[in-house]
Amino acid sequence: MKHKILVTGAGGYIGSVAAYTFLKNGYEVVAFDNFTTGYKAPLELLSKQFGEAQFRFVEGDLHTDLPLLFENEKDIEAVVHYAASCLVDESVKNPAKYFENNVGGTNALLKAMVDANVKKIVFSSTCAIYGEAQYMPIDEKHPLNPSQPYGASKKMVEELIQWFAKLKGLEYVILRYFNVCGASDDGLIGDSKKPSTLLMQNVVRGALGIEPFHLTCPEVETPDKTPIRDYVNVADLNEAHLAALEYLFQNKPSEIINLGTGTGNSVLEIVNKVKEITGATFPLSKTTPREGDDAKKIANITKAKQLLNWEPKRSVKDSVESLIKWYNAHPNGWER
Repeated sequence: MKHKILVTGAGGYIGSVAAYTFLKNGYEVVAFDNFTTGYKAPLELLSKQFGEAQFRFVEGDLHTDLPLLFENEKDIEAVVHYAASCLVDESVKNPAKYFENNVGGTNALLKAMVDANVKKIVFSSTCAIYGEAQYMPIDEKHPLNPSQPYGASKKMVEELIQWFAKLKGLEYVILRYFNVCGASDDGLIGDSKKPSTLLMQNVVRGALGIEPFHLTCPEVETPDKTPIRDYVNVADLNEAHLAALEYLFQNKPSEIINLGTGTGNSVLEIVNKVKEITGATFPLSKTTPREGDDAKKIANITKAKQLLNWEPKRSVKDSVESLIKWYNAHPNGWER
């Protein structure tokens, strides 16, 4: 096997697809989650498929349970840190939760890593730290001006990681995601958030008749008045994490890198694409707009191409088709 890694937040949507990706690529994975929003079901599935020698999962809390985990699991070489509270709208209503979970939890993780002499981390950050775009496409030098507590908490975590790097020798790749969509290519593992805050997931659920679809976006200054976003497939995204791990294992310098596609689609374009692929028709009704949404965000992914030799391979159509497979098998996501 290649390397032994710890994946935090492995029961969540992106974390569970990540664990699957790393396992398929020969990594030994220790998965960690407190299962407040994540699910045991995908991890039980992976455990059966890959066996205990290659995959184990541990239930625990970032704030308290990591020292024991590092003691029990010798030879962890790197951490891929997905565990976080990640709903923009909720962060506006409950900022304390976001600073406690995202900043406090990561601080405890970094301390436990240093104490266990684990010096490599790949961190799941977000384009929300940029705030309203001052130019497009957004590169990593764009000013950081988050407009809600979720983005602010991730910015603080990036600073924490950089301080630990400076003072404690931590090596990192920070990956700033744009909008994540899709499921694993085979439809085996996908998103179980109920309700999901992710547009493409909700449109596919509407098209399949699982639940009614409502537009939750505010009216903004774009050609069709709906926000434009850069939608990156979750399998592509996790292949970038794989590339980031390989990058760190080659002892290359710490970096901050955007992950997206470099192109954008409006909310209405995604809705129309899902209708076209599924042949479904459904009414477009509006509900209360989400708070904290910007008009347009598109990534500059030059750095990811240059440093990680990564670029997305999957189209919007691929993402929609993987979601159709996933929701046909799991209309209500994983069971608790």
